[in-house]
Amino acid sequence: MNFESAVQTYLGEIDFDPARLKEKYLAERDKRIRDEGIDQYIEVTADFSHYEDDPYTPRAERDPLFDHVDVVVIGGGFGGLLTGARLAEAGYTKIRLIDKAGDFGGTWYWNRYPGAMCDVESYCYLPLLEELNYVPKHKYSFAPEILEHSRNIARKFNLYEHACLQTAVTGMQWDDDAARWIITTDRRDEMTADFVVMSNGPLSRPKLPGIPGINEFKGHTFHTSRWDYNYTGGDSYGNLHKLKDKRVGIVGTGATAVQCIPHLGEWAAELYVFQRTPSSIDTRNNHETDPGWAASLQPGWQQERMDNFNIMTNGGDADVDMVHDGWTDIYRNLTGTAAKQASRTLGRRLTDTEREELIELSDYRKMNSIRRRVDQIVSDPATAQALKPWYRQFCKRPCFHDEYLQTYNRPNVQLVDTHGKGVERLTEHGVVVDDQEYEVDCLIFATGFEVGTSYTRRSGYDITGRDGVTLSEYWADEMRTFQGVMSRGFPNCFFLGFTQTAITVNVPHALNEQAKHAAHIVAETRLRQKQRVEPTAQAEADYVNEIHRLARTNEQFYIECTPGYYNSEGREGNKEGFFSGMHGAGPIKFYNQLRAWRAAGTLEGLELY
Repeated sequence: MNFESAVQTYLGEIDFDPARLKEKYLAERDKRIRDEGIDQYIEVTADFSHYEDDPYTPRAERDPLFDHVDVVVIGGGFGGLLTGARLAEAGYTKIRLIDKAGDFGGTWYWNRYPGAMCDVESYCYLPLLEELNYVPKHKYSFAPEILEHSRNIARKFNLYEHACLQTAVTGMQWDDDAARWIITTDRRDEMTADFVVMSNGPLSRPKLPGIPGINEFKGHTFHTSRWDYNYTGGDSYGNLHKLKDKRVGIVGTGATAVQCIPHLGEWAAELYVFQRTPSSIDTRNNHETDPGWAASLQPGWQQERMDNFNIMTNGGDADVDMVHDGWTDIYRNLTGTAAKQASRTLGRRLTDTEREELIELSDYRKMNSIRRRVDQIVSDPATAQALKPWYRQFCKRPCFHDEYLQTYNRPNVQLVDTHGKGVERLTEHGVVVDDQEYEVDCLIFATGFEVGTSYTRRSGYDITGRDGVTLSEYWADEMRTFQGVMSRGFPNCFFLGFTQTAITVNVPHALNEQAKHAAHIVAETRLRQKQRVEPTAQAEADYVNEIHRLARTNEQFYIECTPGYYNSEGREGNKEGFFSGMHGAGPIKFYNQLRAWRAAGTLEGLELY
């Protein structure tokens, strides 16, 4: 059997022209390329700073702190909570989590828009389920449950005791003589800590589109991550009854908009959805948790399920797909699993060219089914055509929803497709697209968070290490870490997140592996009665070289993608894209590598003194 026959056996009849489809994808991409790249978005400072205000928790005044704790963790989301939990398990009690939000939860503190839910299965996504003896209510949990679970983690590990909420860090400076960090905040705090862990997270600071006239609009505005229920009425579950007589516009059709637009469409008198690029929408099939299944779970069930999901979504082999959802279906068809099945049919390993061709054809076929689904659901042919995504599956984050496309069949809902150009301008009373003004009473920005900007811009402050060198200076050319968690010249400082680590669909899984690693190094430093720990210059250089050596050869893929935060808005080279600088071995090998390093017990590559 030749390769073409093996492909046909695996995929079935190819009833489309791959070359013409690729031309269509590239043409759609070219419509959306903008010279300013990521600079088309506005930083929420000065006139726009109110978009970052907390609408959920009244500000509580307190006296400034000038005390000392063992560890300061910046960020109260899952990364910070997991770090606090792992440090508490290691015996630390004076752990201080700092977050500008009014409570724990991170992204899930801010994302309270109607319909908000996790899009990775909750039995994998919500961390520390076994430690809290909890099973989520649905396969995909809604935002209120996720927020409450975050609070329960903080209660379980006593993280409220020393927490500084409603507090923004303004600076961090290493005191080498005292071997400790000095942390200042907007509350006039000047506290110290032996160790600091940076878990700021990439999805906390809202961004706005730089639409001309954004300051001229006189109607009501807010960002989806700061949802104004005083204006809309209702809560995260819907019932936006105050919109019954309102004309509402929403800018954006990404993952957030997909979840809240059905609720806006249900309640607004008129809803205008302003679209630059449509999302890929597959079925969600959410359902309540089966009590019998929950009762049958055995110790170790969550780690086993997380590992299985990680294998299935990274091209590995597993006897059973425990999660069996849209994510695992995509990866079964578009990663190594597909290539392995075709290889077995062919009786030999595929060449690199054959493997890429098979994945590309599988991708085209999957996206064709996504586009057919639009036609099956949306009744108006012109609207259906505008809602079809013309790009490869992973050019944008895939979305799953069972009410989004149906919303466009409502008579009060109008899709305003900007043909890739975005909104032309705002006026005092509305939104202009193609010289037509759409008058609205309220304009909602579903434009996401800052991703692809510098680490220090997203955190809102810089870090000054040994000899006065700042992190922005040290990482000016590129990020430089050891194992993705530490940098030379910044002793006792750890990073969590997308900092030269391995990325996985289930982000809390990645954060948990990093939190375990950081907590291990902190505990070992104290156990060995040392005050400082940092990578050796050689170990850091070797690791950065490893990142370069294993860099996945997917740059061309993202160059050909429609612009978005995955490819830094189409910027060629993709050095600041969402996946740039990740460990190319993938999460399975990377996590095993970290575990083996810890098990060796030598702390190879670190200098303790």
